[in-house]
Amino acid sequence: MAKTAHTVSAEGFSSENQIRDFELSIDATGESAPDTLEVLLADYASCYVPALRVGAEQRGGGDLGEVAIDATGELNDDDKLASIHFDVTVDADLDEETADAIVERANELCKVHDALKPSLHADVDL
Repeated sequence: MAKTAHTVSAEGFSSENQIRDFELSIDATGESAPDTLEVLLADYASCYVPALRVGAEQRGGGDLGEVAIDATGELNDDDKLASIHFDVTVDADLDEETADAIVERANELCKVHDALKPSLHADVDL
């Protein structure tokens, strides 16, 4: 199975993306739509939510209730992503040991977390 996206840029630095029946606008400058790194942060956090929920069920945390993630990406001097931090809040009352076990399991489950590896950089045909 493969995942696909069709991206077109008529001019400038913005692009229109077709993903199945969904459209997503991205603007590298951040002027007319979210920029590329903002979309990456949102994608990572959106993938992490179900990973946390499954991790909680598997590691004794039960139902987390509402999950909120404030994702912050720190940029280096070249405006490239240097680090990512998630500040996660949940309705459930978790002790530190259970929370650590949930995070460890979520790291194993999250597909975006797994994909952020140099070995998975795009093979580009131009």
